[in-house]
Amino acid sequence: MEQKISVGLLGLGTVGTGVIKIIKGHQEQLTHQVGCPVHIEKVLVRDMKKKRSVEVEEHLLTENPFDVVANPNIDVVIEVMGGVKEAKEWILEALKHKKNVVTANKDLVALHGAELLQVAQKNECDLFYEASVAGGIPIIRSLVEGLSSDRIKKMMGIVNGTTNFILTKMSKAGSSYEDVLQEAQRLGYAESDPTSDVEGLDAARKMAILASLGFSMNIHLEDVSARGISSVTEEDLHYCDQLGYTMKLIGLAQRDEGRVEVSVEPTLLPNEHPLAAVNDEYNAVYVYGEAVGETMFYGPGAGSLPTATAVMSDVVTVMKNMRLGVTGRSIKAPLYEKQLKTDVEIQSKYFMRLHVLDKAGTFSAITSLFADHDVSFEKLLQLPIEGTEVAEIIIITHKTTKRIYEDIYQKLNNLDVVQSVESSYRVEGGK
Repeated sequence: MEQKISVGLLGLGTVGTGVIKIIKGHQEQLTHQVGCPVHIEKVLVRDMKKKRSVEVEEHLLTENPFDVVANPNIDVVIEVMGGVKEAKEWILEALKHKKNVVTANKDLVALHGAELLQVAQKNECDLFYEASVAGGIPIIRSLVEGLSSDRIKKMMGIVNGTTNFILTKMSKAGSSYEDVLQEAQRLGYAESDPTSDVEGLDAARKMAILASLGFSMNIHLEDVSARGISSVTEEDLHYCDQLGYTMKLIGLAQRDEGRVEVSVEPTLLPNEHPLAAVNDEYNAVYVYGEAVGETMFYGPGAGSLPTATAVMSDVVTVMKNMRLGVTGRSIKAPLYEKQLKTDVEIQSKYFMRLHVLDKAGTFSAITSLFADHDVSFEKLLQLPIEGTEVAEIIIITHKTTKRIYEDIYQKLNNLDVVQSVESSYRVEGGK
């Protein structure tokens, strides 16, 4: 029996600090799971002298990545440094040195996951990335193992805590997007440059990973249609509530007869939908399987210890595989060729808020346009705007194709009686 299993860390930021705390504080549990102690051999940092919230012996720290990725004493390399270019370079180097790798890097996995997995398989190494999606929620392992015998039809979820915090505060407090974003930045939920979060790119990367695994296809980031929340207004959320809906930034991956759509966009959900009750920085993923039916995974989507817990879950799996001599064997090539739905095949209900001239014939012109496209209304509000000759119309359509809806949208903008299309969002759930 091996006396110990040694790990090396690339990075000692928020997640790396959590990993160190778990290894040091949970040694009894880890030894029980793995069958031998888990030992920290080396930790790559950018500044050896920087003060940190976790105590690490100075001889364990290094500024040279080769002290980790090429270290003959290290069995598992844990990449928590972030970024893409350097992280990819050092993970490839680690794999070439026959090191098993665990990463929390969603950007890297979304962009280069297929290539890295091929190299891992070639070198008979494990490459796991549970922490790259939804922090402490074990959604990736659930797809790969727990639901592996099922055929996943649909996944939809809240996979970005920053945007969920913002939309929750806007909905409950009636605050503006700008004010809540500043609050999120003060609290550390949003970066100083929040673009990746609020414009949907972070969620899109995660959905590309989930869709690739859930559908066993090579789904790339450019296959994900992404739209963020920066244009959402207090008025939009007020009318959502009035109509019985809650708005969330929803990542959606759906497969019908072998063809898939993957998207991220602000979406209205009926208030009774389980995802509508997921608030603040929490994440949740709803999975529909042909056999299992509906399941939901819920928990903290970020943070030092929740994410580190997901990292260490992968590390334990790697270590068990090492002791069984089966590292690298769980990596499988995609089963299906990627087939993306066209706009004619994507169907949904839609919310639309219009400013129109408050005069006779306006409503008739609008309803005629929808009727010409064979699209009916599920819900409708018409309200005058005080002190003006303009009325506000709020519509939720019945289900139609994306192509038809976009055609209606363009033609509404060209109608003389329509002053502006103020907002437009997808609607999911309900009958």
